[in-house]
Amino acid sequence: MNIGVLGAGTMGHGIAQVNASAGHNVTLRDIDPDIVEQGIQAIEENLEGAVERNKATEEEIGATLDRIQGATDLDAAVSDADLIIEAVPEDMGLKKSIFRDIEAAAPAEAVIGTNTSSLSVTELAGELEHAGRVVGLHFFNPTHILPLVEVIVAEQTSAETEAFAHDYVDELGKTATTIQDFPGFASSRLSAMFSREAVVMVQQGVASVEDIDRTFRIGFNMPMGPIELIDHTGVDVNVGVLEYLTEELGERFRPPQLLRRKYRAGKLGQKTGEGFYVWEDGEIVGISGDGR
Repeated sequence: MNIGVLGAGTMGHGIAQVNASAGHNVTLRDIDPDIVEQGIQAIEENLEGAVERNKATEEEIGATLDRIQGATDLDAAVSDADLIIEAVPEDMGLKKSIFRDIEAAAPAEAVIGTNTSSLSVTELAGELEHAGRVVGLHFFNPTHILPLVEVIVAEQTSAETEAFAHDYVDELGKTATTIQDFPGFASSRLSAMFSREAVVMVQQGVASVEDIDRTFRIGFNMPMGPIELIDHTGVDVNVGVLEYLTEELGERFRPPQLLRRKYRAGKLGQKTGEGFYVWEDGEIVGISGDGR
């Protein structure tokens, strides 16, 4: 199957990797050639890590990389695609523009998926003349490790498209859940509540960042605490999701002031080297001076 992935950032290159590993031909497209190159380099690093952990062979890495090509031209990514997955930033206006461009350039029978973590798939599909082929495909980060994909069913999603999405997720070796199109879906809505409350507790002085995360990891047997997860996904992403959920679902999702202060200071987490934690080479090396 030919797959076009639009957006070569954290989620986009991860989605490209799992598709190529499953045997699909992938074109990873971004408007910035440097981001495309960085995305492919990140895929190579992930695959080399799999070799070091005896999860893959050098031959398998070579075959996976051979199935990935980079592009900055939209037509190159979608003109012969069977499936297009949009993974651009969480901005409704940007996504609508991309969707219109996809419909103009892609085959009429191609399925169009969006990796949005919270925005309305129904609203996105409303941009298209043939909206029945739109479906949400919400992958989780890190995509090459986490097994869940939420299949988001929009108001317009056809039964054929929904069935295609489930078969596709199965072929990737991942697990699909079916979620109706509602603000925050299931995962983002639940995660937002945990993360928001964790920041509120830090703000109130209930416990330190480390102890809240430690309580969550050990007490609930989770791989990552809610505040570490904020840093991992991005403070800016979390503020955006909470603001959207506040608008759609009410005040209980309003971003805490401590989270907004991090955002305004440009302390966005792992990607900037500091959020609630201090990061070096993808690892936590300390607590931010104002992380409490």
